[in-house]
Amino acid sequence: MKMKKHITLNIKSLLSLLLALVIITGCDSALDDVKDLGNYPGQGTFDDVQTSNAYLAALYSSSFKDWPVGQGKWSDEDGSIQGLDWITESNGAFNFWPYDIIRRTNILLKEMPVGKVDPEDKEIIIAQAKFIRAFNYFKLVTFYGGVPIITTPQELTDDLEVTRNSTAECFDFILKDLDEAIAALPDQFTGGERGKIDKAIALSFKGRVLLFKASPQFNPSNKYDNQYWAKAYEANKAAKDFLDSKGYGLLENYTDIFETEGHKENIFSIIYQDPIKTNGRREDAVRPLSESKNATGEDQPIWKLAQAYPMKDGKKISDATSKYTYDMQTFWKDRDPRFEATIVWNGALYELSGKAGRRQYTMTNIAASVDAFGFVIQGESHYRTGLYCRKGINESLTSALVTTNDFDWTEIRYAEVLFNYAEAANETGKSTDAVAVLKQIRKRAGIEAGDDNMYGLQANMSREEVREAILAEKYIEMAFEGKRFWDLRRHRMLDRLDGMRKYGIMAMTVNGNTYDKVTPEQEAKAANYELLPEDFHYEVQELITNGQKETVMPEKYYFFPIKLEHIDKNPKLEQNKAWGGSFNPEL
Repeated sequence: MKMKKHITLNIKSLLSLLLALVIITGCDSALDDVKDLGNYPGQGTFDDVQTSNAYLAALYSSSFKDWPVGQGKWSDEDGSIQGLDWITESNGAFNFWPYDIIRRTNILLKEMPVGKVDPEDKEIIIAQAKFIRAFNYFKLVTFYGGVPIITTPQELTDDLEVTRNSTAECFDFILKDLDEAIAALPDQFTGGERGKIDKAIALSFKGRVLLFKASPQFNPSNKYDNQYWAKAYEANKAAKDFLDSKGYGLLENYTDIFETEGHKENIFSIIYQDPIKTNGRREDAVRPLSESKNATGEDQPIWKLAQAYPMKDGKKISDATSKYTYDMQTFWKDRDPRFEATIVWNGALYELSGKAGRRQYTMTNIAASVDAFGFVIQGESHYRTGLYCRKGINESLTSALVTTNDFDWTEIRYAEVLFNYAEAANETGKSTDAVAVLKQIRKRAGIEAGDDNMYGLQANMSREEVREAILAEKYIEMAFEGKRFWDLRRHRMLDRLDGMRKYGIMAMTVNGNTYDKVTPEQEAKAANYELLPEDFHYEVQELITNGQKETVMPEKYYFFPIKLEHIDKNPKLEQNKAWGGSFNPEL
């Protein structure tokens, strides 16, 4: 397990960061959440490059978050069940209404042009602010469809009750901001400025935006042959070509993506630096509790995810043509190397807290009780699955220091751009290019090429088969990176989750002994990490034993409801039609 290579913050950067944490905190919300619209940044804020950048840094902090820990439970990655009325008009699930951030961004965009900052610095600050506004509006549109477009800082004297713009108008607005940002941004920020929005980031994000615009989510009557796919292909190819020209690419070692920084696969990194900013991974919630503190249970892989990884030759575990034989009792053997890089199973080496040779056990009376998955502790809505997530974990940290993990969160990495490019290529008649991307990703993963150089992929796939292959590959390549739920929703495939039950893998016996007959000798072997995964017998077990057992994902979840409290404050906001309103969020 590699340690993070730390950067050294210079004094100017540190002061700017600290200033960003305290400056202009009184600028609150706009639109329907009016709290203090009279509060405005102090005179001269935008006459000085340091205070301007500090104001901008506060917008960064508000807009760009950390690892999407826990999102796996919305899909088929993590163990929890999303039941009936998970999302309603009043419960606040998926309530995202960032008009406070948008107002503060609009203040900068209004005041910066007349400030006294050097024109070159001014142009770059404005470009970053336009990206931030586009980033927030894009998330709003993916949640709700069209929302009110506000381009000026609203004041108390303004009419704050505004109507929703159409979804098409919002996409046009987002893309205009991005195009203007791309025209002004430098190609690439490096060194001490790494993490700032540059042209590489903006081009990559534009590709993401146009992929969503073309998607079935917004075009249900013409899912894959609509006019927007050509623009999505054009944008993602432009992003890929630009990144290639600047030295970006797939990192050779998959694990290093998440545990080192400043490498060629990281396009947009949210920077963490101990002790200034830590625990973006929320490692304390992801680790098994015996080597953590405060919490556990997040990002625990379910059996379906474990089964999704192919064998080392790239063939599915059910494929009789694979050169490797899959056996559930040795399910970890001869698998795609990303399996071991992502998943920890019973008896696997997992050297947390720097404990050499440490193995992670999950069987009752063999594992530490707080780590076990078994009938005696598995209860109603319990979270344990018999598997843990290894991705992004700093294994050298002791439990006392677990919250000091400062691995960066990569909001955009090169592999995502490749997937976006492959998807758009496939839907515009270029399936060969899409398959080439899948082969490139599998080659980096360490999958064997095979005699046909297909890395386990089926030859001569149809457009539909390539589409499914892309989704399947992204499911495992980007597991627990906050992509799976949004991909299924974007493709209008939430029916694949609706009615789904979730399962884990339970160690039933150790060398023939059940949990209640474990011998002192076996306990001693476990304490010395001498029991191996193959010393156990396994069975697949359903996770939820009482109450709601099936995930509920109705059709109306393709667009979320605007929370009623926003509509109550602004009656001109129409609710989405699937939620009792009249607004059509589709294109």
